[in-house]
Amino acid sequence: MEWIRRNGPGILACLCIAVPAWFLGRTFEVVGGPVFAILLGMVMALFWKEQGRARAGITFTSKKILQLAVVLLGFGMNLSSVAKVGAQSLPIILSTITTSLVAAFVLHKLLHMDAKISTLIGVGSSICGGSAIAATAPVIGADDEEIAQSISVIFLFNVLAALTFPTLGGMLGLSNEGFGLFAGTAVNDTSSVTAAAAAWDGIHGSSTLDTAAIVKMTRTLAIIPITLVLAFLRTRQEKKSVRGTGVTVSLKEIFPWFVLFFVLASVVTTLLPLPAAVTGFLKSASKFFIVMAMAAIGLNTDVVKLVRTGGKPIFMGFCCWVAIACVSLGVQHLLHIW
Repeated sequence: MEWIRRNGPGILACLCIAVPAWFLGRTFEVVGGPVFAILLGMVMALFWKEQGRARAGITFTSKKILQLAVVLLGFGMNLSSVAKVGAQSLPIILSTITTSLVAAFVLHKLLHMDAKISTLIGVGSSICGGSAIAATAPVIGADDEEIAQSISVIFLFNVLAALTFPTLGGMLGLSNEGFGLFAGTAVNDTSSVTAAAAAWDGIHGSSTLDTAAIVKMTRTLAIIPITLVLAFLRTRQEKKSVRGTGVTVSLKEIFPWFVLFFVLASVVTTLLPLPAAVTGFLKSASKFFIVMAMAAIGLNTDVVKLVRTGGKPIFMGFCCWVAIACVSLGVQHLLHIW
C-alpha cells in the first residue's frame, strides 16, 4: 500500500498521457507513440510546474518501466528467424553500426558535445532508435532531458527516411531484396522501417516488409554487446574519478541486469512454442510501456532548454543518418546484392 501511495499518482499521470499517445501513434505510424508521448508530456510540464506527490511515480516510470519495456522487447526476438535471414545482412549491419558510433564519437570531440547525448544519438542511429536509447540510457546514467533530446533527433530522421527512402531506392534501381536490406539497416526505428518497407511494397507490389523487419530484429540484438561494453567503460571511468577518495565503485551496481532478462526472454521465445497471442501481447505491452516511459521523460523535460540546445545534436543525427545510408548502400554494392 505504501508503494502505491508513493508511486500511484505519478504512474497514473503517465498513463493518462500514454493512452492518447498510443492511439495517435497507431494512427500516424510514421511518427509513433513514443514521440507523441514525449511531446504531450513536455506540453503538460509547461503548465504543471510543481509535480509534488506525483514526482516519485514519474521517476519510477521513466526508469523502471522503461527497463521492463526493454525486457519484454525480447519476447519479439525469435533467434532462429534472425539467424536464417539476418546472416546475409550481418556485414551491412556491422558496417553501419561501426560507422554511426565512430561518426558520433568524432563529432562529440569536434563539437565538444555532451558525452551522454552523443552516445545516445550514436547508439539510437545505429541500432534501433528509441528501443536502443531506452536500453542504453540507464547504463550510462543519462537524465530525462538527455533522453528526450536524443529521441527527438532520432524521430526527425526517422520521418525523413520513411518519406524519402522508397523514392531514393527506386531512383537507384534497388531490387526488392536490396531495399529490404536498405530499410532494415539504414532506418532507425521499427515503426519507420515498417512505414518505408510498406511504402515500397505499395509502389512495387512486392513483399519486402518481412525481410526489412527481420533485418531490423538482427540489428536490435546489438543492444546486448553495446550495453555491456558501455557498462564496463562507465565502471572504469567512475573508478578513475574516485581513485584516492576511499569511495568504491562496483560493476555489480552499474551492470545492466535488465539486458540479461532481455536475452532470457529472447531465448524463451526461441526455444518454447509460445502461442502467437501471448508473444503478440507481450510485444504490444513492451511498446506501450515505452510510450508510458516517454510520457514520464516528457514531464521531466524543459522544452525551452531542449530547443535552445538542439542545434549540435541535430547536426550529429544528420551526419550519422547520411553516413549509415551511404555505407548500407555501399556494402550492398560491394557484396553484389544491389
